[in-house]
Formats: sequence, C-alpha cells, structure tokens
Amino acid sequence: MVHHSDAPLTGGPGRWWRAPLRPARFDSALRSARLTSLLGVALGAAFAVCFVTGLISHLIQHPPGWFPWPSRPAGLYRFTQGLHVATGLATVPLLGAKLWSVFPRLFTWPPIRSVVHAAERAGVAVLVAAALFQVVSGVLNVSRWYAPMPFFFTAAHYWMAWLLLGAVLLHIAVQLPVISSALARRAVPRESGGLSRRGLLGAVGGPAGLITVTTVGQTVRPLAGLALFAPRNPRIGPQGLPVNATAAGAGVGSVITDPRYRLVVTGTRRAVSLGLTDLALMRQHTARLPIACVEGWSADGQWSGVRLRDLVALVGDDPDRATVLVESVQTAGRYRSTTVPPGHTRDELTLIALRLGGEPLHPDHGYPARLIAPNRPGVLQTKWVGRITVLGPR
Repeated sequence: MVHHSDAPLTGGPGRWWRAPLRPARFDSALRSARLTSLLGVALGAAFAVCFVTGLISHLIQHPPGWFPWPSRPAGLYRFTQGLHVATGLATVPLLGAKLWSVFPRLFTWPPIRSVVHAAERAGVAVLVAAALFQVVSGVLNVSRWYAPMPFFFTAAHYWMAWLLLGAVLLHIAVQLPVISSALARRAVPRESGGLSRRGLLGAVGGPAGLITVTTVGQTVRPLAGLALFAPRNPRIGPQGLPVNATAAGAGVGSVITDPRYRLVVTGTRRAVSLGLTDLALMRQHTARLPIACVEGWSADGQWSGVRLRDLVALVGDDPDRATVLVESVQTAGRYRSTTVPPGHTRDELTLIALRLGGEPLHPDHGYPARLIAPNRPGVLQTKWVGRITVLGPR
C-alpha cells in the first residue's frame, strides 16, 4: 500500500503499465510515499491499541487458565474498553485517508505481473478487507445495530482481528525498506487545490480528534457534555444508569415479581435457600462501582447488598479460594450465567446487589438481585440472579 516514489502518481509515455486506469480522476499531487507512510504509522498504532485492548476484553469474557484478571483497580476494564472503542472510532478517518493515498495503486495494469506480485496484491486485498470489516462492524456494534451482521459479532470481530494483525505484520515486512526510506526523506512541499500535504494531515487528524472528543464522554464523565455523537448517554436509563438487556426482553417478568422468589446458594457441603427478607437481614454493604459495557460506555452506580464472600462462607466454603458460578433466572441467553474467579469472590467490593442508589433495583437493572463486581465487563455482571453455586477451589 506504499508506492516507491515521492512524486505524484501519473501516467505518461513508457509508463502505461504502472498508471491507474483513469489517471485524470485519481491523480493528486498530495499523494506520496511519505504521506502514505505517515498515515500508515498512525493507523498501525491505532490498530495496535485496538488489538491489545480488544484481546484483553476477549480473555476476560473467555478466560483461559493462564490468564489472571485482577479485581483491582476497580475501573481498569472501564479504561481499557473505553480506550478500545475511542481508538477504533478514531481509525475511521485514518483508514479513509490511508486508502485514498494508495487508491491509484489498486488499479494499476496489468493487475498481476508475477507470482511474487500476485502474492503481494493478495496480501494487500486481505489487509484492506480485514481493516474495513473491523472498522465497519465495530461501528455497528457500538451503535447496537446488528441487522446488517448475520453473524455473532464478538466471535467474528475476535478472529478477524488476528487475520488483520497477520496482514499488517506481513505488509510491514514487505514494505519496510520503502517505509523507512520515505520517512527518512525530506518532505517535498506540494499543494493540490490549495491544500498542502501538511494541511491534508491536519484535515485527517482534526476529524479523528473531533470524533474522540465527541464520543469519549460516554465513559469519561467530565466530557459527557461534549459527547454529541456518542451512541450512549451514560446518564440516561432506569435509576440514572443505561441498560442493554431489559427484564421484558429477557422474559423474566413473572419470575422476578413472584413472592416465592428464592436465591439458592449451593456449596460443596450444604445449600441454603434465601428469600428477599433473608437477604435483607444479612449484613449489607455499599460500593460505588461502574457498569462498563463492551460497547465502550460506562457509568457509576452506588450499589448495596450482600457480599458474595459472605454467601460463600454461609454454605461452609472458603471465600478466599472459591470459584463461583452465578446464574440468572433467565431460561436462555448467551450470558445468563458467569463464573466468578477466586480473586473476585474474595474481594469485598463484589456484591449480590439488592439496591441501587438506596432504592430497590429496577427490574431492568436486575431486580431482585444481581451480581456487581469490580473490574468486569457489564455482560458478566449477571442480572436477575436465581442460583449461586460454589465450584470449589480452583
């Protein structure tokens, strides 16, 4: 995706095989190897941040045995996922400018000149396709518009990220001499239509910064007033907090309002069945913790309820070593249950919450009881909890 000269791409006698199909339409004096390299460095850095933070999110939700995710600091996931989404949105103008800078090269003729050239162009095709897929599907996800995606977003986004990483590394390996030479070369001032190359970089960086400022307020509360284009306002929702899954959508309305509701806690030695009155009579604790969603938004809430470690101890198990399965009364759903590792089980901030902001939980926030734990994605903060099972030390 980097051409080999700082001169603009043009046709001309003796160079017809390197010229774009319609040079008059595609040519611009602003295009150069240096400009493409600078845009590539910025885009590569953004993709690297997105890959690392996205990988963290995936490992938290699907933890392998070797991956320990701590319970503190309580807002670490809020930061990493907010950075993931903010950086991903900022790549939109960067990717557009990068593709524009190499657009004529995509239409050279003949399209394949050798086996090596064919392999190189195939790698570029994979790179472009994977980059566009990640950016477009990511924007659709944070907007919660899944109709155009006939696949499970999380799995597709994860595996495509690895494909994109491989394509980027291969592209860098192939183009590194060109990139190094272009960046070391002194910039040649050029203008097209009154716009200089420096002005073009500003025209790309400006929108990237503007997108960040006008969306990051969905997780950085001091900037909430500037979040004009954020998909989610973290101040709007039941009891002042947004929700993704509602009680009506989960089909739990009749179960959670049944006066015979019981929270069943099963240990390795014994089990107990607790009604709301029983839970209210246990020692109550309050913690201020964020709901941090994978779509990038987050919001703080003041939660009150019973510590998970106290419930584990109630059935005779050691909360410092216990792995716990928390299940919703939902009968279906990809996230109807979650496993809480020992580090979170023992943490005093991990609650089976009964109240939010001093009031009983709204049904959409998980009434009659929900899990709220520090430093976990919102999809793992199980709502409408009906059963807790101690799996034993892990």
